[in-house]
Amino acid sequence: MKDKVVLAFSGGLDTSFCVKYLSIEKGFDVYTAIANTGGFSEEELVEIEKKAYKLGSKGHVTLDITDEYYDKCIRYMVYGNVLRNNTYPISVSSERVFQAMATIKHAKEINAGYVAHGSTGAGNDQVRFDLTFQVLAPDIKILTPIRDLLLSREQEIDMLKKYGVEEDFEKMQYSINQGLWGTSIGGKETLTSKKALPNEAFPKQLKATESKVIELEFIKGELKTIDGKSFKSGAAIIQALEEIAAPFAIGRDVHVGDTIIGIKGRVGFEAAAPLIIIKAHHLLEKHTLTKWQMYWKEQLSNWYGMFLHESQYLDPVMRNIEGFLESSQENVSGKAYVKLNPYHFEVQGIESEHDLMNSDFGEYGEMSKAWTGEDVKGFTNVLATSLKIFHTVNKKN
Repeated sequence: MKDKVVLAFSGGLDTSFCVKYLSIEKGFDVYTAIANTGGFSEEELVEIEKKAYKLGSKGHVTLDITDEYYDKCIRYMVYGNVLRNNTYPISVSSERVFQAMATIKHAKEINAGYVAHGSTGAGNDQVRFDLTFQVLAPDIKILTPIRDLLLSREQEIDMLKKYGVEEDFEKMQYSINQGLWGTSIGGKETLTSKKALPNEAFPKQLKATESKVIELEFIKGELKTIDGKSFKSGAAIIQALEEIAAPFAIGRDVHVGDTIIGIKGRVGFEAAAPLIIIKAHHLLEKHTLTKWQMYWKEQLSNWYGMFLHESQYLDPVMRNIEGFLESSQENVSGKAYVKLNPYHFEVQGIESEHDLMNSDFGEYGEMSKAWTGEDVKGFTNVLATSLKIFHTVNKKN
């Protein structure tokens, strides 16, 4: 009986090559598993399953972890307004750990002695998969054909052609990862420091040209309605917002950052719904949280995003940070108004019963209602004391 290996499968170039290589060159019985984090439609999942069997998979499963991914990760990234280097909504970085956890669970269930992934040796995903596999199943061996063979995408395509695989290899020149929290696009131009991704490299193209204003309602930090309409789950409302905003080609950008292994990396992405949600939520927080809540949230959120990126989701400190983030959302309820335009959006304003601008203490730039001019003079005099001392003692400076 042949050795059994479970391959984390997406249907892209790398994992397609892995099926052929592990079965033909290494003699494994390859079982494919796609851990869906919300980036695929039912039709796409059916096509991926057909492709897996056509390539030679002995058994294929779709592991739907969309709701788990939202409940255990995405909502905390929203609470924290998490953007890697103030740009990237940490889509692939966060979902990979959940895909790895689902894959290794399936490998245990079918008693596989091996688990495999299609990551290269120059990126972050190899660490995310390897680390999660090692922590959760140290006895299962890990296979990484792309990394071990040091293959370029062009070499993979050449070998697949030799194996008799017929595909639209022109599309496979880009590595595209779809998930609930955004889509990443890598290859060709992103391997340079100056070239921009061509318009056609982005999966979603501009279709809407008339501007549109939408109303987003948050309850305790979570998006609950769009234009007054409720949805069955947090994942469902993100998918609905993506359908509304994607035709505007909103959320495109290129992220440059530090990889876990120490080199710089560059990747394109499109994430209409994630960026709209984060920016609308952030504006609502500016109105409803105190100065020090905002300050400490920013510090911990930055750490949370960095730990997600660097595959530390399983560290218990993450649960501690999540507890803080969730507790900070008690008064983050209200509506945000967002204007969608071709290629960009504007968060116009908010309405909330917890809006701290609605107090009777004063109107910024207009008038004070809770203090006098003499109060401010005394306050300023005390506030300046430490500065006066320093500049008096250090007159030469």
